[in-house]
Amino acid sequence: MLAHARREPDVECCGLLAGRDGAITRIFPAANAAETRATSYEIAPKEIFERMREMRAEGIEMLGIYHSHPNGENKPSPRDIAQAYYSEAAYFIISPQADAGKPVRAFSIQEGRARELEIALI
Repeated sequence: MLAHARREPDVECCGLLAGRDGAITRIFPAANAAETRATSYEIAPKEIFERMREMRAEGIEMLGIYHSHPNGENKPSPRDIAQAYYSEAAYFIISPQADAGKPVRAFSIQEGRARELEIALI
């Protein structure tokens, strides 16, 4: 995810995260289909459908969504909170900036509230 964000430092990169038993084992980078790619992200419905089909074929499930904030702090914006349609997913927000204290952060976004999650590497 961080490498993806650093390859596209001027736009919000995005993608889906999948795995099983709560452990993310696969990253699915996606094209940002938003008109204002520097300040928002959108994964086209067709691409979401295709990635979900791949996940089912691999026996994994969607566990999260990621995107970057090229020019701001990597915490949920009001738009991120309003568009958090998958309440069970973890929302990862990436900072491509080399001096970011925590370049990868994860949040649970439910009922209009964001709560930071601990990321455990195994």
